[in-house]
Amino acid sequence: MAVKVRIPTPLQKLAEGKGEVSVQASSIQDLLDTLEKNYPGMKERLCDSTGKVRRFVNIYLNEEDIRFLSKEETPLKDGDEVSIVPAIAGG
Repeated sequence: MAVKVRIPTPLQKLAEGKGEVSVQASSIQDLLDTLEKNYPGMKERLCDSTGKVRRFVNIYLNEEDIRFLSKEETPLKDGDEVSIVPAIAGG
């Protein structure tokens, strides 16, 4: 199933400069693994050593935070849109 993934500007250099990619994935975990396979180095920036999404990385499925769904186990279906949004701190 094709899922559209929006890549944040700081990670676009890993995604061949693309701001949006399409991947085949059945869950958020599958999506993260596929991103790593297609764009090496992506997963280590998004996930900790246990494979969980880092605290400062927000992932949205169709504009809903996966933390309020099933986290990395959140299922995906054809046509879903996933946005990766790194937290931004400022002062």
